[in-house]
Amino acid sequence: MPERMDRQAHSLELPLSEVVEAQGHLIDSHIMERIFDTVVEFGGRFEVEQFSIGRTNSEPSKLRLKVEAPSQKELEQMMTQLLGLGCTAVDSGDAELKRADCDRCAPDDFYSTTNQRTLVRHKGQWHEVANQRMDAMIVVDSEGARCRRLRDIKAGDPIVVGMKGIRVVPEAKERDRFAFAFMSNDISSERQVETAVEQTAAIVRQVRREGKKIVAVAGPVVVHTGGVEALSRLIRDGWIDVLLAGNALAVHDIEAALLGTSLGVRASDGRLEQHGHRNHMRAINAINRAGGIKEAVEKGVLRKGVMYECVRAGIPFVLAGSLRDDGPLPGVITDMNKAQDAYAAQLRDAGVVLCLSSMLHSIAVGNMLPAWVKIVCVDINPAVPTKVSDRGTGQAVGVVTDVGLFLGLLSSKLQKQ
Repeated sequence: MPERMDRQAHSLELPLSEVVEAQGHLIDSHIMERIFDTVVEFGGRFEVEQFSIGRTNSEPSKLRLKVEAPSQKELEQMMTQLLGLGCTAVDSGDAELKRADCDRCAPDDFYSTTNQRTLVRHKGQWHEVANQRMDAMIVVDSEGARCRRLRDIKAGDPIVVGMKGIRVVPEAKERDRFAFAFMSNDISSERQVETAVEQTAAIVRQVRREGKKIVAVAGPVVVHTGGVEALSRLIRDGWIDVLLAGNALAVHDIEAALLGTSLGVRASDGRLEQHGHRNHMRAINAINRAGGIKEAVEKGVLRKGVMYECVRAGIPFVLAGSLRDDGPLPGVITDMNKAQDAYAAQLRDAGVVLCLSSMLHSIAVGNMLPAWVKIVCVDINPAVPTKVSDRGTGQAVGVVTDVGLFLGLLSSKLQKQ
């Protein structure tokens, strides 16, 4: 009997512990309850050693917590999750660094980044990590700390490993006047389009005042739903700074501009044009003959449409190719690594990204962005914004509606200013 009681007592002991701290809008962002749930999920216990509540919009709440786990493995798993919620081990010391032993390879225990703002401690000082994005490594050298993709790792790079000396700062829910009324990650076709447009327009204006970029990620559905004129007007009026798309958007936009059809269907009456199935190839052929999209505009071959307005306004556009592309058009980047690099370069200093009915490009862009860049994902299919959010882009907000309707309303709303 005493031996059995000893075994039971031993099973209740949680000898492995850490003291962690977190600060921010812990209550209204539901971070504190997620911290508690995480400890319990891994079979642990917690004891709140200190907690103070922020009394203003700008004053953060602060939490100091002792966490215990039944094994080293569970403690490490728990700490990994807590780190992503903004918890930092007290007195953890500097981040541990190991050098890569060959190109494109990191030490097995590398720290994999999130899209949340991250700091690392090096030589007793905290350094904010530059080029923040998810699924990257952190390299710390004489130039500071920065995210680097696995394919860009070089032999000898000092890479952060383990969990020590790392601080993650989750984005808090906004409590001020510019918060999205619908920014809650709820995706519903019941949400009023007018409300979504009103709030999107407010964010676009705020981003413009801050001097950050407004980026559009657009798919060919923009053309099929009659959104070309509205998107063209947004570009013409200076509300779009960068266009990211694939070959298909440009091909169908140019087909509509040159031949009045989209996938062979007449925009005027919705009827199939005779021999219209060849029109997209005729459009590609015309651009090839001109020497490219810019050259087609300069020669007067292309006189309207989204691509025309981009050239006229001098805004950069990147067209990323895919396996199914016809042509593709001149200037389409068919090397996926180069296309990814070109997208990432244009996303620097972005303040808001409008993802317009292009699931794959939207997911790709979301994975490149830090958590503080807002994303509005518009699609008639609710599965698309759901997938964007589920892939780790928690700041994405879904608007389930016809993208042509959305663009028309947004353009009209911004024109009134």
